[in-house]
Amino acid sequence: MTTLTPDDGFYFGLLVFETLAIEQKTLIFPQEHMERLHHSLRQLRIRNPQLDTILTLERLREEAFRCPYPRGVLKIAVSQDNILFSLRENTYTQDQYRKGFHLRTSTIRRNETSPFTYHKTGNYGENILEKRHAHTCGFDEPIFLNSREQICEGATTNIFFLKNGRLFTPAAKCGLLKGIIREYLNQRYPVTESVIYPAQIPEFDEIFLTNSLLGIMPVASWDGHIFPSHEETFQLLMNYQREILTYTSMD
Repeated sequence: MTTLTPDDGFYFGLLVFETLAIEQKTLIFPQEHMERLHHSLRQLRIRNPQLDTILTLERLREEAFRCPYPRGVLKIAVSQDNILFSLRENTYTQDQYRKGFHLRTSTIRRNETSPFTYHKTGNYGENILEKRHAHTCGFDEPIFLNSREQICEGATTNIFFLKNGRLFTPAAKCGLLKGIIREYLNQRYPVTESVIYPAQIPEFDEIFLTNSLLGIMPVASWDGHIFPSHEETFQLLMNYQREILTYTSMD
């Protein structure tokens, strides 16, 4: 049993966490996750004296190798006095990709002026409560707007839009976490970061969500507006899955 030291992470949510996908006991994008974690720790001035000796890529790979599931999840949390590791199963199903996610706009507004908006921290309860509310109400993901009514992100996802073969995603300044898969797509495809409003949703051909565990998830509907086509999204998903298969076979 892990003994925790009560610190600012425990009392005030001043901790940073990362959630990594595991495929066939291989971590997906571990370097990218560690770079983001270290960046967030610096930005939030969280200093853990054990960080460099405990949180190494070798240690992360050891944790992943212990994962009992073919598709798993490694979660890491770091505060000033604690470093925690946990493993669980990745429960996204093929049926969910086939059907696509149903979205609703959250009534809670994202604070684009807060530093916590741009990092994965212990101040995550709002996201979890909204996600639980979504499941209770029969949809998959709540989407946050900011104080200017601009689209930001999902409770656990980034969001992308397709129109006439072009990719769009909300600009980071709108108030969102720069997800690992968001950055993966931005580096591999011509993506336009822009300010997008809810009134524009019907103008797009397809919408999809991204995060490290689901990869790329088609969107079936948003606030009742139906997106019948997922063709381009499925192509992006297949490209991503092929790269991950290559990634795991080379590890």
